[in-house]
Amino acid sequence: MAPSRAAVPAPGKIVCVGLNYRDHVAEGAGREAPEWPLLFSKFANAVVGDGDAIVRPEGTRALDLEVELGVVIGRRARRVVADAALGHVAGYVVVNDISARDWQGSKPALAEGQKGDGQWLRAKGSDTFLPMGTMLIPAAELEPAAGLRLRSWRIPGPGRPGAGDAVLMQDGSTADMIFGIAELIAFISRSITLEPGDVIATGTPSGVGVFRDPPVFLEPGDRVRCEIEGIGSVENPIVDWTDDPRP
Repeated sequence: MAPSRAAVPAPGKIVCVGLNYRDHVAEGAGREAPEWPLLFSKFANAVVGDGDAIVRPEGTRALDLEVELGVVIGRRARRVVADAALGHVAGYVVVNDISARDWQGSKPALAEGQKGDGQWLRAKGSDTFLPMGTMLIPAAELEPAAGLRLRSWRIPGPGRPGAGDAVLMQDGSTADMIFGIAELIAFISRSITLEPGDVIATGTPSGVGVFRDPPVFLEPGDRVRCEIEGIGSVENPIVDWTDDPRP
């Protein structure tokens, strides 16, 4: 296989933030905005580049997409204060937080009587579950707090309704984050040292497939595209584990 085209192909740490956009909190019934950042993680094995396959693992049928702003650390951050936090950022990249909603335990993804195992690490950290764009935009060139437009599309595969036509799923702004980038770095670095090359995935806006009526999940043959204004895009095909192209 060709080398990954991801901007950061092997991060030392990937720290992800859940429920960090108010409209995403609101689209799930019974959820409330968190009082502090909700953190989880992925492994470097999750990172794939533009054009690489997202592999649907054996045992899940509910893959979903989440366009997110990725923050790449450029200078070690340990117990930094928010006012100084942005000085530790190398740049920004577009990422896609792929999620197996049935494993995650999201009710709309479960068949009657089915129980998800509730393990976010498996549901969100499986191999190929963090497509990442090629372009790393230097921190000095962008101001996410001012509002960068984030969008995602699902492109149905052959034999699916609307095959080949991009369907807009998410359309939001980084200005709507509950916890901004500086707050996130300060919060994380109180207990976890952030090193150069580490990545923070900062959360997603509303429009994900699991909360649509009926829910919409990614199927083998589909493609998914995520784009952030001023940064670029990443597009990937979905394949079943039985067709995994990796050696």
